[in-house]
Amino acid sequence: MVKRLTTVRCGENESPESALKRFKRKCQKDGIIGDLKKNVEYKKPSVRRKEKSKAARKRAMKRNRY
Repeated sequence: MVKRLTTVRCGENESPESALKRFKRKCQKDGIIGDLKKNVEYKKPSVRRKEKSKAARKRAMKRNRY
């Protein structure tokens, strides 16, 4: 799978901090951060299923709270 590099061009009067903020936002939107966090360590499929069902139960409990 080939992914393009995320680039941000800095404007004429733009501060580096705002360009960095735009870059981070763009990475978040492209899903790069999530992919990195997901691939930090290998998880067995059974563990992944358990975590997924646990998250679903948590969402359901949160939805039914009020």
